Amino acid sequence: MSRHFGAIRQLGYVVHDIEAAMDYWSRTLGVGPWFYNPKVPIVNYQYRGEAHEPHNSVALANSGYVQVELIQTRNDVPSMYRDFLQAGRTGLQHVAYWTSDYDADLARLTAEGFKTVMSGEVGEKGRFVYFDTEYHPGTVIELSEVAGPKGRMFDLIRAESETWDGKTDPVRPFPDLSKI
Repeated sequence: MSRHFGAIRQLGYVVHDIEAAMDYWSRTLGVGPWFYNPKVPIVNYQYRGEAHEPHNSVALANSGYVQVELIQTRNDVPSMYRDFLQAGRTGLQHVAYWTSDYDADLARLTAEGFKTVMSGEVGEKGRFVYFDTEYHPGTVIELSEVAGPKGRMFDLIRAESETWDGKTDPVRPFPDLSKI
């Protein structure tokens, strides 16, 4: 448990080949099913205060209460993911904490000295922010809002992992957030 954030809820891995990574995690590690979006619709994206249009593919699955996120960048837009890859790294890039009170938590963390590097939104009540906290690879901290449809999608992904037989439909499309 973190005294700043609560429990780590997600481990984010940056990979070169998301399809191969999903296959490895499901076949070798038995984690799945994967919910895959080849182009996550990120709006209001900023990196170091500048707006950009990223094209990232993302896959999500749970292992118990911890969600595993696989991320593949598909363009050269500035991001912490791109920086991680350009430094010759792959693998664990961030840990994420989830909040249903994003504004209050962001204000508190900013007051405590945490500095925003990357931020954006995925759907309604799906804001996220990455802080300048990397002291060694895999220690970047993300604060992710889960108050609306994104939170319900995360609940659905966890529930599906609890009953998955390890074989049936190991890769599935992201649920439509407008219908959750």
